[in-house]
Amino acid sequence: MFSPPKILERKLLEILAEDIGQGDVTVSAVIPVGIDARGSVIAKQAGVVAGVEEAETLLESLGLEAKALVKDGQEIKPKQILLKITGDARTMLAAERTILNILSRMSGIATTTRDLLEKLRKAKLKTKVACTRKTAPGLMYFDKKAVLLGGGDTHRLHLDDMILIKDNHIALVGSVQKAVKMAKKNASLSKKVEVEVTKVEDVSEAVEAGADIVMLDNFSPRKILETVALLKKRGDYGKVLLEASGGITARNIMEYATTGVDLVSVGEITHSPRALDISLEMTSVKKV
Repeated sequence: MFSPPKILERKLLEILAEDIGQGDVTVSAVIPVGIDARGSVIAKQAGVVAGVEEAETLLESLGLEAKALVKDGQEIKPKQILLKITGDARTMLAAERTILNILSRMSGIATTTRDLLEKLRKAKLKTKVACTRKTAPGLMYFDKKAVLLGGGDTHRLHLDDMILIKDNHIALVGSVQKAVKMAKKNASLSKKVEVEVTKVEDVSEAVEAGADIVMLDNFSPRKILETVALLKKRGDYGKVLLEASGGITARNIMEYATTGVDLVSVGEITHSPRALDISLEMTSVKKV
C-alpha cells in the first residue's frame, strides 16, 4: 500500500492533534524551551514491525530527525532499537504517545497476521488469511497496511473496492441468484462480485449466477466440508473462490483452513489487536 507523503502526513497530524488537544501542559510546565534531545524507539518484545514509515513521516513533519534501523515487515527481537530520533525535546515528548500507539498497534496486527500464516504454512496449506472491515474508525489505512506487512490479504479497503452482497442486500432483493445477476449486469467489468451465503443450497445458486467469490458466512467446518463435497459432485469446485468467515480465531483457524476454502477472514486481527510493547527512551539531552 502506498499513500503520497503529504496525504499520509495529514492523516498522522490529525491523530497527533487529537492527542495534544490545546497543548501539552506537562511539557510546557517541566521542559524548558531550547532543549535538544536524542531518543531511541525500542521493542520490548519480539514480533513483526510495522508503522516505521508512518513514524518517520510524522517525526520529520514535526522538524525532528528520524533514522530507521529496521524495515516495515521485518521480524524484530526484544531490546532491538527500531528508530533513533534527534531534535527538539518538547516536540519529541509531545509526539511520543502518538508515535508509539501507531507503531505498537500496527506491529501487533502485523505480528498476529504473520503468526496465523506461519501456522498454515507449517501445515503446508496455501489458504490465504484476510482481515475484514472491522477496524478502528479513522485507522483503516494503518490497520489494513499492517495486515499486508504481516503477509495477509487486506480484503476490501473501502466500499468501492468490490461488490460484496450480504444478507441485508439479499433480504431486500429477494434471492442470492437475483442479487448476483443484478450486480453482474450493473457493475463495472473491473469489479469482482462476492456474495455471502448462509445455506449450503445457496452456494450452487451463487455459482450459477456468476459470482466470483462466495463467502460461507458462519458455516461450521463440517458444513464447509459438505459444501465443498457438493461443489465437487456438481463439477463446480474451483470455479469460484470460497471464503470462510465468521467466528474464525487463532484457536480454530486450522479447522477452517483445512476444509478446501481458498481464504479465511479473521475479524479479530484488526478489531481486537494485541499491541506490541514498544517504548521511547531518551538517551541524552543538551541545551541548544
